[in-house]
Amino acid sequence: MNEFETQVRDFRTEYQRVFQEINKVIVGHADIVHGVLTCLFAGGHVLLEGVPGLGKTLLVRTLSEVLELHFSRVQFTPDLMPSDIIGTNIINEAPDGQRVFTFQKGPLFAQIVLADEINRATPKTQSALLEAMQEHSVTVGGIVHRLEEPFFVMATQNPIEQEGTYPLPEAQLDRFFFKLVVQYSTREELSTIIDRTTRGEWAKPQKVMDGAAIRKWQAVVKKIFIAPQVQDYAVRLTLATHPQGPFACSVTNRFLRFGASPRGAQAVVLASKIRAMLEGRFNVSFEDVRKAYLPAMRHRILLNFEAQAENIAPDTVLTEILGEVKEKAPDAA
Repeated sequence: MNEFETQVRDFRTEYQRVFQEINKVIVGHADIVHGVLTCLFAGGHVLLEGVPGLGKTLLVRTLSEVLELHFSRVQFTPDLMPSDIIGTNIINEAPDGQRVFTFQKGPLFAQIVLADEINRATPKTQSALLEAMQEHSVTVGGIVHRLEEPFFVMATQNPIEQEGTYPLPEAQLDRFFFKLVVQYSTREELSTIIDRTTRGEWAKPQKVMDGAAIRKWQAVVKKIFIAPQVQDYAVRLTLATHPQGPFACSVTNRFLRFGASPRGAQAVVLASKIRAMLEGRFNVSFEDVRKAYLPAMRHRILLNFEAQAENIAPDTVLTEILGEVKEKAPDAA
């Protein structure tokens, strides 16, 4: 077994350790937990959507307990201002009596940031996260402040149909690696939740990984091989979301206003590499790409008026695209 094969084996072992510690607290939602961990090891951010009370915040807090990273939480409300998140310059008096400006860091200066109910705040406040999520830095008063690595934003939001919510700007949505939709618990899961919460049986997860290890695994993920034809499949699936484009599907032209950006293709490929590693493979398969497609794309496409009027969901459109785009390119020999 060579060094790279050993790294892949060790990654699977460490990944499972993190998953099992989270599983001590979180009942069910295995797909959601895997999605969050995929974003973490791919170096991206994750958006969790679901009605209140489904355990979204608990999942994020549990992950922060499992990882040895600096954690902070921001509760988004309509009166929250950008400076409440980023920080601000304050006037302090120096020992010599001079008054000087000092930057007071906000809660964004952490390694895991929980943006709780992010769509309760106004778009102005939501946009305060744009630079931090993309460039891992914050600019205040013309001075750039770097954020500590790894930097991971986990945001929760309520469905936009609920009162008191503001849709996230498209530029910010595109900065999330995955959008995961948290569903209701099953009968058995709900029974277990009631047992734990009403009998005081909650387990305490252990810290199993630090920031240096996370950065190491993020670098290993990028070494997984993806064949040109598989990468082309991911590219064509992305281009198939562009209305009136050369690769557009019939459902695309009918229901979409705008398609996914290059970040969508990047997310699909990186997530596919992680799935391949977890499956014990050293190369990406077509199935890996298909599994990563929906969570990587559902927040990156914009439905047109017809789709909204007919109550068509983004996942419905994307599923049809998956059915229409073939693994082998039409112009391939």
